[in-house]
Amino acid sequence: MNYMPIVPMYNQAGQQVGSHDLPDRIFGLTVKPELVAQAVLTQQANARTAIAHTKTRGEVRGGGKKPWRQKGTGRARHGSIRSPLWKGGGVTFGPRNTRNFSLKMNKKARQKALYMALSDKVAANRLIVIDSLELPAIKTKAFIAVMKKLPLQPSTLVILPAADERLVKSCRNIPNVTTIRGDSLNVVDVMKHESILLPRPAVEVIDKTYRTVTNR
Repeated sequence: MNYMPIVPMYNQAGQQVGSHDLPDRIFGLTVKPELVAQAVLTQQANARTAIAHTKTRGEVRGGGKKPWRQKGTGRARHGSIRSPLWKGGGVTFGPRNTRNFSLKMNKKARQKALYMALSDKVAANRLIVIDSLELPAIKTKAFIAVMKKLPLQPSTLVILPAADERLVKSCRNIPNVTTIRGDSLNVVDVMKHESILLPRPAVEVIDKTYRTVTNR
C-alpha cells in the first residue's frame, strides 16, 4: 500500500524553505524486509569474483616420472609425486577461480526492493531534500560545511541529478560519504548509508528513469 510522502526541503544554509512531494510509487511503499534482503544478497553475489584457486595434479609442476617401479620395492605403488597424497602435489576438491556465485532475481522485484529501500529512508526521516546543491570549486571543506548544516548522519549517500565533477571530487575524501547519479541507483548503496542527501532536480531524474517500472 502506497502513501504520499511529503518531506521538508532545505537550502545549503540549512534553512527549511518549504516541503516537497515525492513520487509515492518510489518513495511511499510499505517495506518488505525479505525482498530487500534478497535484492542485497543478489547484488553482492553478482559482484563477487572468485579469487581463491588451487591447482590439480595435472597443473602442478613436475611429477612426470614414476617415482619407483610398480612392484618389488615393498612400498605402495605410485605413479606421480604430484598426486594429492604427496607433499607439493595437487589439491583435491580445492577452490577454483571458475566458480560462479551469480544469482538471478526478477527485474521488477529488484526494482521494487530499491523503491522499498528508498521508502524506508523516508519513513525514518533519513532522506533530506535540498533545493539545490552547488559548489563554486572543488573544495572538501565547503561540502563538509554544507553537510554540518543539514540533519544528516555521518554515513550519507549523495544522489546527484547528473555527473558533477566538483561535487564528486569534493566528496570522495570524506569517510562514509558516497556520490551516485540518480539514474544509477542500487539497493546496496542505499541500504549501507544511514541517510540520503537528495537535491530536488535528482527527484525528477529518479522519477523519469524508473517511470516505466510498475509496482503491483
